[in-house]
Amino acid sequence: MTDSSSSAIPPVVMIIAGNDPSGGAGITADVQAVSRLGCHPAPVITALTVQDTRDAYRVVATDPDLVTEQAAAVLADMKVSAVKIGLLPTAKIARAVARLLGREGALPIVLDPVLMASGGAALAPDPIVETLLECLAPLATVVTPNAYEIRRLAGEADDRDTRPRKLLETGCRYVLAKGADEDTPGVENALYGSKGFEEVYRWRRLENSYHGSGCTLAAALAALLASGRSVPVAVAEAQRYTWDCLAKGFRPGQGQWVPRRTGRETDR
Repeated sequence: MTDSSSSAIPPVVMIIAGNDPSGGAGITADVQAVSRLGCHPAPVITALTVQDTRDAYRVVATDPDLVTEQAAAVLADMKVSAVKIGLLPTAKIARAVARLLGREGALPIVLDPVLMASGGAALAPDPIVETLLECLAPLATVVTPNAYEIRRLAGEADDRDTRPRKLLETGCRYVLAKGADEDTPGVENALYGSKGFEEVYRWRRLENSYHGSGCTLAAALAALLASGRSVPVAVAEAQRYTWDCLAKGFRPGQGQWVPRRTGRETDR
């Protein structure tokens, strides 16, 4: 029997990202986080990768037309409530995604500008930076760069406050500058909006390093936006969820730990 009640249908989050066969990051991480937070994931694959919990070794990009055909099929069939964008391995794919999403109106979009694997391997070529800034950042509700990514996107600056402001000039509504990779005793993530700095979030630094933490945070943020949260509320809740996943993480391989994407305790 089919339940036609709209109240029984969870919000749909379209995930545009690459596949990580280790299951620590990429599509698997996104699907787990989105599902755990009560949404339905609709994955669009941008790349197949050869990677493990230590590093990435090869990236095979999906044909740009196939990426847009996957996404267009989802958009034509379902009411998508938010989009999470992860690995875009070529500028052509990034432009194709931007063209498609640019026709969708005010759809919440979380852009996680994945440029490098957690082990240090490059995942996207240099031209992708210009394309992200010109085509996708202006469509984004929130951009979630880590320390390396924000320097690639906004350049070096005398202070950390300048780089997020430069990203905001591209037209995105918010920037969540992540600080886990900065040399600080704790982790400090800072949210910037149209009026500049809005809030800093301080988290106890965990002793391990993690594979898939950025994917988890961005996917959780997209799920919470899809569920109707405001950006500031979604940002705070997504961080609480992610920190808990990391605190309960495990080491399935020979490299980094992997977030356990269950539970939503707010220990901090």
